[in-house]
Amino acid sequence: MRGLKSFLNYLKRADKLYWTVMILISAYSLLLLKTVPNSDSGKSYFTVQLVAIVIGYVGAILFTLIDYREIASYWYIVAGFCLFLIIYTQIFGIAVKSSGGINAKAWIQLPGTTFQPSELVKIGFIITFSKHVSELKERDLLKSFPQVILLALHAMIPIVLVHFQGDDGTAVIFFCMFLAMAFGAGVQFRYFGAVFAAIAVAFPIAWEYLLQDYQKDRFTIFRHPETDPLDKGLQQIQGRLSIGSGQLWGRGLFNSNSRVSKGLVPVQQSDFIFSVAGEQLGFFGCMLIMVLLLLLLLRTLRIARKSPDCLGSSICFGFFGMIAAQALFNLGMCLNLLPVMGVTLPFFSAGGSSAACLYLGFGLAQNVHMHRMNTDKVTLRR
Repeated sequence: MRGLKSFLNYLKRADKLYWTVMILISAYSLLLLKTVPNSDSGKSYFTVQLVAIVIGYVGAILFTLIDYREIASYWYIVAGFCLFLIIYTQIFGIAVKSSGGINAKAWIQLPGTTFQPSELVKIGFIITFSKHVSELKERDLLKSFPQVILLALHAMIPIVLVHFQGDDGTAVIFFCMFLAMAFGAGVQFRYFGAVFAAIAVAFPIAWEYLLQDYQKDRFTIFRHPETDPLDKGLQQIQGRLSIGSGQLWGRGLFNSNSRVSKGLVPVQQSDFIFSVAGEQLGFFGCMLIMVLLLLLLLRTLRIARKSPDCLGSSICFGFFGMIAAQALFNLGMCLNLLPVMGVTLPFFSAGGSSAACLYLGFGLAQNVHMHRMNTDKVTLRR
């Protein structure tokens, strides 16, 4: 009886619409991955995703049980652990190479599986950066140029370290999370202007001296992939064909004669899961993905707006920035609007590390909502 009361009390405090959207996203993700053939090694993407989702939900619930302020108070432990993960990966990690020139050392070996630490570091970054920016806002230091520089240096730590792992797609996501949290906290627009001006000036230098050949190829070919249809343009051409073949309502799930079942789109279970939805469920299936992600993002912003402090709103903006950036870049590359970046579609793409850690971010945002309500009750009593 006590357990039932605790459960009902949890439901009463939780944002039920937020949970509903999240459950619908999980179900849709599993449905799509169930239609994708197993890997060459026989691994079922559906099974791996299901396990990751269960772990993610457990982690999200545990995150909601502890006040987010208490979690953030241990920011130094979170920061140290994240640094350890990245450095450990850099030294002992597994490198993934391909004929396209990619050489990303971003995974570590665990018993029976691999894990991508940078996904967990994203959650750690939300906690540490939110704590940093909230402390500055409480002391009215967000207008101080030296303090804003320190914020930027804070963000550059994971960006630079992940870049040296060869995972520039993840580095870009960290940058977008930094922008979202800084904007949400109220950092002045002039600083954002200075950042983008610096990027514009530095891009030609980066193109000449930092970008590798395969990265330059992705920029030069994404608008006209048909110029190299059997190599550099293959993935986007095949993805576009699959999306277009579904037309309005799709060719149907579990179609044994589909492009999905033949595996014609490279990495369709991950980077190009959108093409699976497009072929099998058509325009309707694609729009459903966008609507569900949009609802998740709007609900996150609502929680941020109602947060009683900068720490809570920054956590929500960090989660928002992570999901919005990954969705934007993934859908852009699937629709030939952006170059291929190796960025997955949040919650939908196969990948145990990414899926489990994304749910932790959801748990943090849900935490802000639940403990905001507790704060309001305490205020009313007083």
